[in-house]
Amino acid sequence: MRLLFYYSARAWSGEARAFAAAARGLHARGHQITYVCSPEGTVEQKVAASGHEVVPIRPDGWWALSALRLRRALKGRFTEVVFVHTPREHKVASLATFLAGRAAVIRRVPAGAAAQVTERGFGSRLAAAGVLVGSEEDLRDLPVLKRLRFEPAAAPLGVDVETYDTIRPVPRASLGADDSTALVVGVCDHGARARAATMVRAVSLLAPNHPNLRLTLVGPGSDDEDLRMHAAALGLTKIVTFAGEREDYLAVLRAADLGWVVATGDAAAFACLDFMAMRVPVLAERGPLAGTYVADGITGLLMPPTDAPGTAAALARLLAHDDQRVAMGTAGRARVAREFTEAALLDGFERAAAAAADRSLWKRK
Repeated sequence: MRLLFYYSARAWSGEARAFAAAARGLHARGHQITYVCSPEGTVEQKVAASGHEVVPIRPDGWWALSALRLRRALKGRFTEVVFVHTPREHKVASLATFLAGRAAVIRRVPAGAAAQVTERGFGSRLAAAGVLVGSEEDLRDLPVLKRLRFEPAAAPLGVDVETYDTIRPVPRASLGADDSTALVVGVCDHGARARAATMVRAVSLLAPNHPNLRLTLVGPGSDDEDLRMHAAALGLTKIVTFAGEREDYLAVLRAADLGWVVATGDAAAFACLDFMAMRVPVLAERGPLAGTYVADGITGLLMPPTDAPGTAAALARLLAHDDQRVAMGTAGRARVAREFTEAALLDGFERAAAAAADRSLWKRK
């Protein structure tokens, strides 16, 4: 099949990573892949070496102009299916495929966001449309969408655990830690400020009795000025490292004794999988998304929302039992290898694309 992935944001994200993994894997399976992204951005840099075609297109300006730019990318490639994420990308792709006279559009909904999809915001009637979600749980939460030409499908996020075996941790000293330190690495994104604040408060409650405890925050929003001020107000400037966005993100996670996921959506799902694949126990706020990936008490701990004292108590118990952390890490690795494989992710994309490539369904109704 001839597939196009359209990702318009410049910044790297969980959604960009999902598309990059799907594009790379489907290219390896013999499909013709085009990845359209913003020029000279992080996304273009990360996908450029994947072996498939990468086409940079400016995403700014009036959405119809973006559609004309995407139409030029479709020309001559005989694309059958275009994958998008956002309502704007959906509208742009719908007009572009309408003008090109070919291709269906599949909108992928980030992990945990299926219940937020509405008929009104789903996109244009100009193109045959389908929807792809990140898990079977999300598929059950998806509302009925009358504009769909294809049955909704699921492509569960997954990773190849063997690729993590070559990752080496960053020097712990660069994170303000040493070999005797209990290092907790928290994965953030821009929508996680409240949960990150709870994490910082929980660490402040533990710090007096755990002098070797250190916390590193990594990911988008992890070096937020308000978060820094909050940590400073709690007297944590010497034990908290604000790492920000880093190219060696996975190497930072590899250095952790415990992984703490406060990110949202696909970023949260991938963070859970990354930690578990590297045999690091996962802490996360209890909720449907975290519960999909983390087996409470087996591969990590799911904690009450906004409960800093309860979170601190659970963390203290885990820090006191090295054998329990090792067992959780081993169980996490086994769970990812068994239930959250990259092959399952690719199978989901492939099934959705095969259904959408039926030309008889492209005609407007």
